[in-house]
Amino acid sequence: MTAGARGPSFRYFRAPSALPGFGLAFGYTLVYLALIVLIPMAGLALKAASLGIAGIIDIITEARTLAALRTSFGVSLAAAGFASLFGLAIAWVLTRYHFPGRRLIDAMVDLPFALPTAVAGIALGAIYAPNGWVGAQLAPFGIKVAFTPLGIFVALVFVSLPFAVRTVQPLIEEIDRELEEASATLGAGRLQTVWRVMLPPLVPAVLTGLALGFARAVGEYGSVIFIAGNLPYVSEIAPLLIVIKLEEFDYAGATAIALIMLVIAFSTLLVINLIQAWARRRFGHV
Repeated sequence: MTAGARGPSFRYFRAPSALPGFGLAFGYTLVYLALIVLIPMAGLALKAASLGIAGIIDIITEARTLAALRTSFGVSLAAAGFASLFGLAIAWVLTRYHFPGRRLIDAMVDLPFALPTAVAGIALGAIYAPNGWVGAQLAPFGIKVAFTPLGIFVALVFVSLPFAVRTVQPLIEEIDRELEEASATLGAGRLQTVWRVMLPPLVPAVLTGLALGFARAVGEYGSVIFIAGNLPYVSEIAPLLIVIKLEEFDYAGATAIALIMLVIAFSTLLVINLIQAWARRRFGHV
């Protein structure tokens, strides 16, 4: 291949930038990814490979493992979806309306970022327990939150909500109010304006919040174990099962469950990112 043939692809690979040091920055990026991400993931796969394909399949297909994986990924996806919709509403209110205490509420959105997960779990467990402030009000209706999958859902919504709010809030701030006025001038109703003018540019950001919230929820441990009850086949999550395997010195079994969690999580995030890319092409770059 001639130098001229290599030229265009090389220029595309090394796009012009105002900041110098492309080689150093690119090399640092590769080294960082290798040391922090790729090498640990490769070590995890190698450790799990010591069981052999048959051994990994046996662990993954155990009823307890399948129940824990189903609880972790099913509840995490539901919580991330709920947090995305609820977070969109919160971001809209905080951006478009002015009311007393708005700054305080805006700051409280970031509280799950700073609060230790164990503290969050203890607080949620105390509130939603049968004799807690909220749990006692729900008990007469036969609704039990603590020590059930519903408690896991509440905890995961709590930790996922900031991602949903913060990813969509800047875009709402950038939407020109003149678009709403133009839509109304052209005869569109409020519902049409929201559905056709306001929401389409926000779809990629909502999906980003969904992906980030799901990634956080799948790996959540501290806030869940205090409210879940950790009952096998009912409210036991996969990260807890990994810890149990480690306490039993079953390191290969723990890595096998961790490996399947990695594969499922990566596949789910890949699908979400593909949908997000489609949304960007469909509704325009935002």
